[in-house]
Amino acid sequence: MKVVNRFRFWLSWTLVLLLGSGALRAQSLESPVDMLQRTSNQVIAVLKEKREQIEKDPDLVYELVDEYILPHLDDVTMAKLALGKNWRKASREEKIQFVDAFRTLLVRTYSKSLQEFRDQQINFFPAEAKDGKAVVKSEVIQPGGPSIPVAYRMRVKDNAWKVYDISIEGVSLVTSYRGTFTQEFRKGGMKGLLKMLRAKNGSSTQTAKAES
Repeated sequence: MKVVNRFRFWLSWTLVLLLGSGALRAQSLESPVDMLQRTSNQVIAVLKEKREQIEKDPDLVYELVDEYILPHLDDVTMAKLALGKNWRKASREEKIQFVDAFRTLLVRTYSKSLQEFRDQQINFFPAEAKDGKAVVKSEVIQPGGPSIPVAYRMRVKDNAWKVYDISIEGVSLVTSYRGTFTQEFRKGGMKGLLKMLRAKNGSSTQTAKAES
């Protein structure tokens, strides 16, 4: 009986410790709005600080994206959603290659946007998170121009909020890519799609170097 009671005692304490640590993790989890606001402020500050350097060497923006933006993206989920039902038709190796190529495409896309960033202001609005998911709405205020609505779809992954889709003026980034990827898949299958992505990523690199 003593053995059983002792077992129950340690089992109870183990559960308490596990639940307690889980509660601490939940409490320490940064809100999706705070994470986006903090990241936005960091990126804008670095852009202003290194504006002259970036104009001389645009490749510095890639490093900025890698350091501040990419860690907050759930690029695997984004890649799966962008490929849609064709994800199941790809082999494991093709999926790995696609995620890698898609990640590079995202870096190129973000880098181009950041190079064009000047004195815009970003306002984030309160969001309700439920079941580990959230939608955060924001607006980009342009000097002398209309504001641009931007919404982030997010979910908790690895105890942090990650972005898995972005909508600009109501148009989903993932859905836009899916249309293009579906067309390429129909024409040349997964191999054709990967070839197109590599060519696109390569041409983006050459264009950036030519413009610098």
